[in-house]
Amino acid sequence: MALGGAVAIGVMTAIQARVNGVLGVKVDNGIVAGLISFSVGLLVLVVVIPCIPSARRGASRLWRGIRSRTIPFWMLLGGVCGALTVSTQGITAGFLGVSLFTVGVVAGQTLQGLVLDRIGIGPAGVVAVTGGRVLGGVFALAAVAVSLSGEVLATAPLWMLLLPFATGVGIAWQAAANGRLAQRVQSPITATFMSFAGGVVMLSLAAGVSILFRGLPQAPPAEPWLYLGGLLGFAYILLGAFIVAHTGVLLMGLGSVLGQLTASVVIDLIWPAASGPALWQIIAMVIIAVASVVVAVPRRRRR
Repeated sequence: MALGGAVAIGVMTAIQARVNGVLGVKVDNGIVAGLISFSVGLLVLVVVIPCIPSARRGASRLWRGIRSRTIPFWMLLGGVCGALTVSTQGITAGFLGVSLFTVGVVAGQTLQGLVLDRIGIGPAGVVAVTGGRVLGGVFALAAVAVSLSGEVLATAPLWMLLLPFATGVGIAWQAAANGRLAQRVQSPITATFMSFAGGVVMLSLAAGVSILFRGLPQAPPAEPWLYLGGLLGFAYILLGAFIVAHTGVLLMGLGSVLGQLTASVVIDLIWPAASGPALWQIIAMVIIAVASVVVAVPRRRRR
């Protein structure tokens, strides 16, 4: 069930990437698009938390922990990584397509997930680096290699290909930090709120700098569906805080990769981007990503 939840996170992330990518094109500023997306999610949480008793108690524990400094500062940094995620979606996903954006995220999630699990940053504690987990990471990186073959490097600048990698690193850290914070305050939805609040602060500062150098963005579009990115972010961050303790950071990342790539194939076939991999590359990436999840799933032995 936890692995199925990870796949659902990937599907929502792929849809969010395209929504925020189009929003970034519409307002002509990916950082402002990320701020809009995060602000919508934060608004939903402000409305929802007072209605849930466990969330109210979690908010009280969070406030006491911050005031008494019993909650480490690094547990509060999930929102910074979330801000990087939505900004990168707004800057690159509309141009590269969801598939190519996703495989860059795969590389970052895979390498960072292995490191964080081995160190024990996530709520599952120290997770052994087994042969299956390493092989899963190798397969995930192979999917990235497939995506960069052909004419992709010629049509997209290198910095645009590196940004999704940084996003993957941030997503793995966000899952670990939010999972630990959810354990500490005994409320995943409160940890999600902290993630969105921190993200809005960071994106507000970044958007101010961007506007200072680039000028005012275009007026927000009228299409309601372009504001669904924040709702999707709220859903998958909350779900991730629930399940990361059961899967570990790497396995949750690989499961979400499977969902992301599968959904991105459908999105890119129906709605092609300006620059992206060919159909054979997309199919190969999905097959390799499926293999990466299969080999990384822990096997349980009967006594």
